[in-house]
Amino acid sequence: MRWLRWWGDDDESPPPADPQADQLTDPEQIRKRIVDAEHFVNQHASRLPAAGVVKARWLTDTLREILDTSANRPLDIHAVLLVRNTVDDFLPTTLRSYLTLEASMRDRPAPVPELLSQLDLLQEAASNILVAVRGQDRDALATQGNFLRTKFTRSDLDLS
Repeated sequence: MRWLRWWGDDDESPPPADPQADQLTDPEQIRKRIVDAEHFVNQHASRLPAAGVVKARWLTDTLREILDTSANRPLDIHAVLLVRNTVDDFLPTTLRSYLTLEASMRDRPAPVPELLSQLDLLQEAASNILVAVRGQDRDALATQGNFLRTKFTRSDLDLS
């Protein structure tokens, strides 16, 4: 049982940390992903409604502000994960879904109200995260994380 003994052995060090896991929670790596998201929004601004572009950029600004709170103290892991999931999954999925629908609905109006509603929900969630981070409210962060996962991932009960 050699794997249990590394704590007691002076001649061995603990196993190295997984560098990819660190990248997932590194605020600087997440900042780069926010910049990528902003480039995506700017690149597709001609196909997005103007209000959608503004709301998406407001969201990225809020996400960046959440990360900026880590300048004075370490950022709560829940906040880091919520920002990362929003910038890597929730926002891009929302925008790509709209762009796909917009491209396929040549003779009908695109679902602009639905896009704006989803962006509003993401902004509300990000604003709540920012308030929780500023107040260091772990329960609010966990609740907000559960809300986002429930809202933007498919239900286990959805069989279609």
